[in-house]
Amino acid sequence: MSDQTEPTSQILLCSNCFTDEGLRIDAAKHGLEQQSDCPNCQSPDGQKLTLDHIKSLAWRFFVSGTTIRCEYGAAPVIQFNEHRYGQSDIAPSAWLENDIRLIEEAAKIGFFHYGPRLWMVGEVEPLKALQDPKTRPQIIERILREYPEGTLSEGSKFYRLRVSPERPAEPSEYDSPPVAFAGRGRLDSPGLSVMYGSQDLDVCIHECRASTEDELYVATLKGQRDLRLLDLTHPLEETETEFESLDMAIHMLFLARSHSYDIARDIALAAKEAGFDGVIYPSFFSLIRTGAHPFETAYGLSLRRFHPERNQYVEADTIRNLALFGRPMESGLVSIECINRLILTQVGYRGHFGPVEY
Repeated sequence: MSDQTEPTSQILLCSNCFTDEGLRIDAAKHGLEQQSDCPNCQSPDGQKLTLDHIKSLAWRFFVSGTTIRCEYGAAPVIQFNEHRYGQSDIAPSAWLENDIRLIEEAAKIGFFHYGPRLWMVGEVEPLKALQDPKTRPQIIERILREYPEGTLSEGSKFYRLRVSPERPAEPSEYDSPPVAFAGRGRLDSPGLSVMYGSQDLDVCIHECRASTEDELYVATLKGQRDLRLLDLTHPLEETETEFESLDMAIHMLFLARSHSYDIARDIALAAKEAGFDGVIYPSFFSLIRTGAHPFETAYGLSLRRFHPERNQYVEADTIRNLALFGRPMESGLVSIECINRLILTQVGYRGHFGPVEY
């Protein structure tokens, strides 16, 4: 057996090598616990970093850490690769200059300002057509035709959370709001009440923007018959590029903020008109729940479309929410199994750092 160290396991740096506090903290979180001197700074107690650790650190800090969300889509300002080694053209803060040189030399990479493919920032033809009220109906017709029907099976459970209901023990408090109050959420509109729920309780808490000061109550609901739902979380099989992708348009639509609500409401109205009991849709909080990075690419191609295990990749990054039309409890489509008070005892945040100048 060879005594030589495999290149991927060779220690190159440690967390104590870095001046920037964000880089140091992130390196300490993800590095190796080894009681040995760092080959760079000779520190015995820093978390040790291999080549793979250093590249992952560079991606988190400089790529994910400079990603900017647009009205639709998102893209990083900085990228790196081996071809740019020795040719970095970014302008970091003074306290980052030595750290960048350390990373570049250890990983043999160079950083550069990234010019994203325009689909990443919303230049997707079906999405642009959805934003225009004149062309929106044609795309909604495609959505109803191309997305599959899902089923909430009889007896299936899901959760609905309320913040400070007037009568917490009253089942009707957990039905959809009366139609007079409709039109404030992503899928409800004047004249169409919607019951929002999820089979992921943590997402219910996020969706309600709940805080530790709130009085929270959660109802466990159960379907009384099989419910027909338009499944907008299903990854479509397409031959088009990202620029013509309906799948990408819907993916971006549900990761967008409130400016997208009028489009989602029109889709919901059309689904109801088509006879669906509701829709399954991706939670806006899918990324924060799963820890996924928005609109990941390899060589400018969307991993959502070209990942070798595409369905598993999409499923792992998607939290499926339910939106049931009308007042499902009042109409007997769902029933209350139980109601509980929910007490938040601990809140945690997980994140990473990025540069302030580049």
